[in-house]
Amino acid sequence: MHSLKHVHSPSYKMDMCHGPMLGKIIRYALPVMLTGILQLLFNAADLVVVGQFCGSRSVAAVGATGALIGLMVNLFMGLSVGAGVNVAVNVGANDDKAAHETVHTAIPTALISGLLLSAIGICFSRQFLKWMGTPEDVIDLSSLYMRIYFCGMTQSMLYNYGAAILRAVGDTRRPLIFLTVAGVLNVLLNLLFVTAFKMDVAGVALATAISQTLSAVLVLAALVRRDDCCRLIPGKMLIRKKPLLRIIAVGLPAGIQGSLFGISNVIIQSSVNSFGSVVLSGSSAAGNVESFVYISMNAFHHAGMNFVGQNDGARLYKRIGRIRLICLGCVTVIGIVMGWTIFFFARPLLSIYLADSPEAIEYGVIRMAYICLPYCLNGLHDVMTGIIRGMGRSTGPMLISVFGICVTRIVWVSTIFRLPAFHNMQFLFMTYPISWLITFALLTVCYEIIMRRLRRRGDEELETAAAFG
Repeated sequence: MHSLKHVHSPSYKMDMCHGPMLGKIIRYALPVMLTGILQLLFNAADLVVVGQFCGSRSVAAVGATGALIGLMVNLFMGLSVGAGVNVAVNVGANDDKAAHETVHTAIPTALISGLLLSAIGICFSRQFLKWMGTPEDVIDLSSLYMRIYFCGMTQSMLYNYGAAILRAVGDTRRPLIFLTVAGVLNVLLNLLFVTAFKMDVAGVALATAISQTLSAVLVLAALVRRDDCCRLIPGKMLIRKKPLLRIIAVGLPAGIQGSLFGISNVIIQSSVNSFGSVVLSGSSAAGNVESFVYISMNAFHHAGMNFVGQNDGARLYKRIGRIRLICLGCVTVIGIVMGWTIFFFARPLLSIYLADSPEAIEYGVIRMAYICLPYCLNGLHDVMTGIIRGMGRSTGPMLISVFGICVTRIVWVSTIFRLPAFHNMQFLFMTYPISWLITFALLTVCYEIIMRRLRRRGDEELETAAAFG
């Protein structure tokens, strides 16, 4: 259907359904990768600034909030995945009306999600941190950081939903530009608030909230200026039942999966907390460094999901298998090269965050040995999740990931890790690669089952077309 006239700008739209794919996938993924790396650099600036000017206690305070913030945010962030996948499928099927309605349902959904998260985070942060066993010497700073951070949650949701819509039609460049501008502002404000105004963790949280506001304004402006079916017309924003249900069908399982990941990470974070603030500082800094590897691999999760979404909408099922192999190959190379390189330079990298604590650096190295070296396994299962979601199947990856990631980690921490002989950092972090490998194997089986059904459907459609041709 072509109910809305439009002229696509070649600079901000990519044809994902025709022609060779390797070059297009890399061109798509590279801006997503750079966007994620820049986002991490700007987030790392929070830890670096407080580490250099306020000490390792402030690093621990900020680091202690990561798993909890992820747990609270992931459920609603999953709906942005649902919005992006549905826009991609609509565009691939040339259903402009459905794409238009999805965009105008997604943005008010983002607004409501952000307001709800802000209220929860501001009111209950300290209690949540207490339940996690956050060390007493950092809980006041952690609570203050979270309350201010969540003041920017509505803006963060608007940016992420808007960026998901842009990426669904192949526009990965402008989210990169917007994040760069907002991130530079974040770093400048970090330095201003912490060094000049002596605001400690409150300063970096406030800088983050302000920069998120700028990124949200920029991405919404880009949607308003589009001249295709994804153009945002503020007066037409309305949560419509049909597109909302489609967003929920893909996004809710993705959000539940992310939240359950968050629960398992909170359990592991609580176990890290039990070793004290020095270990927490080392683990927090190492986790921040490791994120650069993950976000680089995760770009191919987004590429696979949106390329598959458009080709599934266009019923070009044979291309899905090639998309999968390309994305798996790319994350394997990135995971091995970046993971091993970062581990090789672990101590100098960690010293950037932990200038005053050699002991914390050594604990960070222990964590990185068990996570960075086998990190390509995380990328493999992440790509498979994106491929299957792109085909509109989100419940299967959720259930598999709940078992492979969450159950494995929770059982490990509750049994093996509790044994006196294994109650150490090494056995705690060993659960990561084990859970990644189990999940990737199960997702591969799930993918093969879905593909058999799609191939049969494609054969039946060809037979029907031939019969009536």
